[in-house]
Amino acid sequence: MTKYKIAVIPGDGIGIEVMDEALKVLDVLQENNPDFEIEREQFPWNSEYYLQHGKMMPDDALQILQSFDAILFGAIGDTRVPDDITIWQLIMPIRKQFQQYVNFRPVKSLPGIRSPLSDGENIDFVIFRENAEGEYSNSGGRLYDSQDSELAVQNTIMTRGGIERIARAASDYAVRAGKTKITSATKSNAITHSMKLWDEHVKRIIQDEYKNLKLESYYIDALVAYFVERPQTFEIVVATNLFGDILSDLGSGIVGGLGLSPSANINPEKNFPSMFEPVHGSAPDIAGKGIANPIAQIWSTALMLQHLGRPDLSDMIMKAIELVLLEGKTKTADIGGNATTVQMGSAIAEKIREQYDTIRLGNKAYEFKQ
Repeated sequence: MTKYKIAVIPGDGIGIEVMDEALKVLDVLQENNPDFEIEREQFPWNSEYYLQHGKMMPDDALQILQSFDAILFGAIGDTRVPDDITIWQLIMPIRKQFQQYVNFRPVKSLPGIRSPLSDGENIDFVIFRENAEGEYSNSGGRLYDSQDSELAVQNTIMTRGGIERIARAASDYAVRAGKTKITSATKSNAITHSMKLWDEHVKRIIQDEYKNLKLESYYIDALVAYFVERPQTFEIVVATNLFGDILSDLGSGIVGGLGLSPSANINPEKNFPSMFEPVHGSAPDIAGKGIANPIAQIWSTALMLQHLGRPDLSDMIMKAIELVLLEGKTKTADIGGNATTVQMGSAIAEKIREQYDTIRLGNKAYEFKQ
């Protein structure tokens, strides 16, 4: 029996709705798999919590979360609370204090979802975004508020250690996945200190320690154009916090939209729990309408199971998603259909049940033949 303890934070808006469907999928896996058990605890830390308590989560929230194997997160954001509060009082403390320095984002063509940019070829690459420092270091300040001389300073912090570990994480993944090329996003022609440090140590790590990997480096402005012109040529992209954030959303757009895009905030050493969340936000404009696409949240759940050492269950979820899309009868509005969030989640859950039925039928047929 494999038992995992999972913290569930649905968050705001459509995060609550799509999380219900991800939990539905986990329930089906648990019901049909005698060696798999999830113990989950749900936490109401969101904008409503902030409005009631003056903070996004309790003071001991990180201590509470540290006892879990993983965190399944929905989305955060509410028009009643400034975005910098929701992000810096909830998501960022988790990512940074738990050293989730790898933000892993797959960009992959799915059956039944045609990208006008694919040119008949599948798009299938992953982005390794440095997730703990860089441009999102919250270092700086403002002077002379509301005066003509008002100014702001925002510092980018890059460390040799931070660059080395994201370069190694991307390279280790490339080796495991049988890939041959890594693309580095830079802007060292204009940002001459931090980005040159990035270039030097990404190059050193890959060329010295991963001699079978090819490294190509592109300035970020050219790279976004290449994402549009030839997305099928990329395998692994490694980027700083800001560049990786922008490239990830662009990547989502070229394969069908944010509703299809998962992500993982990973502490590779597993000293702390990792966190798994869809790329999309809380989408206040459609929250409560029951039309959000739950695939990104369900796919993020598959990434969580992969990280926890259950690739078999992760593959089962992915096969179910692909079968539903290939069948084409159940699609939410963002991908050309009229299904509700619940209908989409239920269709994926049913495809998982069908896979288990097929396995059981195959076992019975084998027993009868024997």
